[in-house]
Amino acid sequence: MRVALMVTCVNDAMFPETGKAVVRLLRRLGVDVDFPAAQTCCAQPMVNTGYLDEAVPVVRTFVDAFAGYDAVVTPSGSCAGSARHQHGLVARRSGDAGLAAAVAETSPKVHELSEFLVDVLGVTDVGAYFPHTVTYHPTCHSLRMLGVGDRPRRLLESVRGLRLVDLPGAEQCCGFGGTFAVKNADTSVAMGADKARHVRGTGAEVLVAGDNSCLMHVGGVLSRQQAGVRVMHLAEILASTEEDAA
Repeated sequence: MRVALMVTCVNDAMFPETGKAVVRLLRRLGVDVDFPAAQTCCAQPMVNTGYLDEAVPVVRTFVDAFAGYDAVVTPSGSCAGSARHQHGLVARRSGDAGLAAAVAETSPKVHELSEFLVDVLGVTDVGAYFPHTVTYHPTCHSLRMLGVGDRPRRLLESVRGLRLVDLPGAEQCCGFGGTFAVKNADTSVAMGADKARHVRGTGAEVLVAGDNSCLMHVGGVLSRQQAGVRVMHLAEILASTEEDAA
């Protein structure tokens, strides 16, 4: 199986350890992972703000970069959702039949990390060790656009040493929403504060999610509150081993 990592813009620029964690994890599970250097943005920021025509060359770059792979894995429900659901819309609007065909070939092969582990590899116990109390926030796109369901929780429940506690109001948005946080800053901050309050109420040491953009938002609130709660991407926890804890 030829597998490519779609690292995402946010991770590439700000959270490179998440991409590295995906590679370590998949290689530990016997998957040979490539990193196509030609990859750029998934085009979600443009699509979400209505610039569908401007998104066409970005989608074309995406399908060219990931052509020929059996699967494309990304540590982001948001970006996976864009590739699977928005790229077709962009391609059809462009009127380019070749692009539409390429998107139809590539988009179904894009998997958010937990989907790939559970549905494609058929594993929930990835051999991870993380001796901490954790709570999980299901990000909006992973929950609503992709429907990842309980896959992340099943993976976390199989991590040795990890204690998973429920997050009240887990399905409520954290308030980030990309450009929403810029255009509606006051509302975004209020929603983030609500999420942080729920996180603190769990007594967890670590807040985990499948999108670093959401963790950046809530983590910023928790940091300013001096809550003493870390935020970590799901990939980093699943990549952790006893050697890391030593």
